[in-house]
Amino acid sequence: MAQNVAGRIRGQTGASLYRPHVLLSVNYPAKVLGHAANISGMDVEYVVGLPHPRLRPFVTRYSGYRVRTEPGIHRGLPSRSLALVVTMDGTVDMSEGRFATLCGGLHDEAVIITHDGFQHGVQCDLTPLGMRAFFGMPAGELAATTVGLDCLDAPAAELRERLRDAPTWTDRFARLDEVLGGLVRPVRQQVEVAWAWQRLAAGAPVAEIAAEVGWSRQHLSARFAAEYGLTPKVMGRVMRFERANRMLRGERRPTLTEVAAACGYTDQAHFNRDWRALCGATPTEWIAAELPFVQGSEHGEGAELLS
Repeated sequence: MAQNVAGRIRGQTGASLYRPHVLLSVNYPAKVLGHAANISGMDVEYVVGLPHPRLRPFVTRYSGYRVRTEPGIHRGLPSRSLALVVTMDGTVDMSEGRFATLCGGLHDEAVIITHDGFQHGVQCDLTPLGMRAFFGMPAGELAATTVGLDCLDAPAAELRERLRDAPTWTDRFARLDEVLGGLVRPVRQQVEVAWAWQRLAAGAPVAEIAAEVGWSRQHLSARFAAEYGLTPKVMGRVMRFERANRMLRGERRPTLTEVAAACGYTDQAHFNRDWRALCGATPTEWIAAELPFVQGSEHGEGAELLS
């Protein structure tokens, strides 16, 4: 089985996966998936939308937010997405600096954001392939790093101004489609590495994936980390954490024991250790501090920077 898979993958190595598309049709309306306001008594507006279908290999969702709470900190959680954020008021304040626009890479620990009680902007959840399509670089170059959007030769000031001028969230999402659509360039990605990402997302062990692509575990780890910034083992932990996080956000509200078992943690102690390492809190602590807000944002996986 592994030899057959490796042969098929080697036959595709270096294939061009995506080419630039023509200007996106202005007749395609931005799709809003959900809207939440006044979550748990807080002054919160949170809107989730889908990008244009031709952009979805590169960006999975848009999240518009306007939040007024007490000043404090927020944990940005590890996920499989990179975060592109454009503020419409104020800045995003973190250890790397204060940003009006930013792009944050994949990370395996919480990003601590301080705020004065008011947050207002849009977040785009980028796929790793989106980093190559929009900015011509692998996601690995931004691993555990946040930079201003202007550092990536993106039209940061223009994008922010256009979003601030738009009257509705639907209009803002449509303008994101236009700007991001204009950035797309030809993309080439190594098939073995892309396969490894897909198999990790399905929960496959690293040793099994290495056998499938015909590489040693060490070679797979090196190539994977160069593309994404995290090793397969660490990325697998992040994806498992993300699955557990998504279950805790859901309407059914399973018990922590159920979540641990469903996501492959060996026991509750393993569940607690892994969560503390990845987000700085146990599941119980995170639920108490964060869940009242994030329950309004259940529309799929996403980069956990502000939402």
